[in-house]
Amino acid sequence: MTTTDWIVNLSILALMVLTALGTRPITFMTYLRPLLIVVGVGLVFLRGLPVSGPDVGLELAGVGAGVVFGVLAAGVSRVSWQGGRVMLSSGAPYAAVWLAAIALRVAFAELATHNADFGRGVAQFSMQHQITGADAWRAAFVLMALAMIVTRVGLVALRAGMVQGAVRANLAAPQPEGVQ
Repeated sequence: MTTTDWIVNLSILALMVLTALGTRPITFMTYLRPLLIVVGVGLVFLRGLPVSGPDVGLELAGVGAGVVFGVLAAGVSRVSWQGGRVMLSSGAPYAAVWLAAIALRVAFAELATHNADFGRGVAQFSMQHQITGADAWRAAFVLMALAMIVTRVGLVALRAGMVQGAVRANLAAPQPEGVQ
């Protein structure tokens, strides 16, 4: 892994964990901040992304893994109604999901680079499946991170909408006589 790869991985980890830990009201920035990260990282790291050929399967696997991690990250975050607002709570389990996702990417890259046996295995797999090289693997891992972010944002938005809908339905429901 290059220094840039380390910086990107640790920056994404820090941004996604530190801006989400705790209980916070869901605002426009809850959605915009992570989506801006996705756009920025995508513009920098996904130039020349192959959209046909053998690399596409690897990229789709990266997206699939990202969706799984995104579902996990959303699943350990709580969306609730508190004090007249929709709130998002994320704690240690959320941070652990992010840490696991980043650690797996970093471990793979480091092992492929610095462990001869693992590196040979990756090279052999790449040749057998006609993967074009390290850039294809990097793209798959970047897509994994981006899919994780987009999936979590989408699921949080869905759950926030459900909470708001339930609150509206409850407010619109006729109250029993004598209850105000």
